[in-house]
Amino acid sequence: MKRAIAKMATVSAAAMTMALVPLAGTSYAAGCYGAGCDNRGPVSMGCDADAVTKGSATSRTHSGLRVELRWSPTCQAAWARVTATGEQWWERYGHIEKWSGAGTGFQRSLQVTFPNPGTDWTNMLGSPTAYYRACISDPAATNDVDCTPFW
Repeated sequence: MKRAIAKMATVSAAAMTMALVPLAGTSYAAGCYGAGCDNRGPVSMGCDADAVTKGSATSRTHSGLRVELRWSPTCQAAWARVTATGEQWWERYGHIEKWSGAGTGFQRSLQVTFPNPGTDWTNMLGSPTAYYRACISDPAATNDVDCTPFW
């Protein structure tokens, strides 16, 4: 009797495992949505999986600096991805801005320091109805800000 129960338990466990195997790796649910993504990482939340670039800008005064406005339709969130192709002697920043209107109603921004060289990104800001833009800024120069168009 004990053998029959043990055998049935083993067969049941194997059947359950086989039933779940096809689900592994077929999809990944995002870890946040909209404003729930605010100040969370796009990679750690799985939002980078379907991300698209909605705009980009390069620095007019500092060669080799580029910022991209990235958007995840699944997460309904945006972030800035920054790339520096050469060594940076001064700290420059890439940032994502969230607005309630295109150029009006500033809500929030997050920034990241440009790598030396390499690629990095900000945390996300989310909302399905907000406007976003990504910018490059140099704190040493008052008017040195280059931004993507609002999206």
